[in-house]
Amino acid sequence: MTRKQMRLAWIGAIGLVLSGALALTMFALRDGISFAMSPAELKAAQVSPGQRVRLFGLVEEGSVKRGEGLNVAFNLSLEGEELTVNFNNVLPDLFREGQGIIAEGMLDPSGQFTADTVLAKHDENYVPREFADKLKEDGLWRGKEGDG
Repeated sequence: MTRKQMRLAWIGAIGLVLSGALALTMFALRDGISFAMSPAELKAAQVSPGQRVRLFGLVEEGSVKRGEGLNVAFNLSLEGEELTVNFNNVLPDLFREGQGIIAEGMLDPSGQFTADTVLAKHDENYVPREFADKLKEDGLWRGKEGDG
């Protein structure tokens, strides 16, 4: 083998190893990647049951229903669409009706969202920009005028 062939073989081997590492990383992260969407976007996207998603919206007034133990069901709404969220864990202290939250979980075959994580912030100043923009469009923004 000449020097040029040897160098090309090394470059090819390094490229193959890097491609394999990238493929393994993407395979490992495929379940950890979730996109934030509103209830309207979730319905429009036709997410398949069991696919992990991050859902954001406002907890609808009067919709929180507590079941046995830690079971809680509530409606999450934004942009005129509403979705029932079931959660079986301790809710954050800042969770309340009318509050903006982010729920992570999966859509079940019946169309209800089963969350395994609920995140609540103390006001709209710390929400994702997309969520703040949607609240402003719907006239529900309660932050400072210059925010966003």
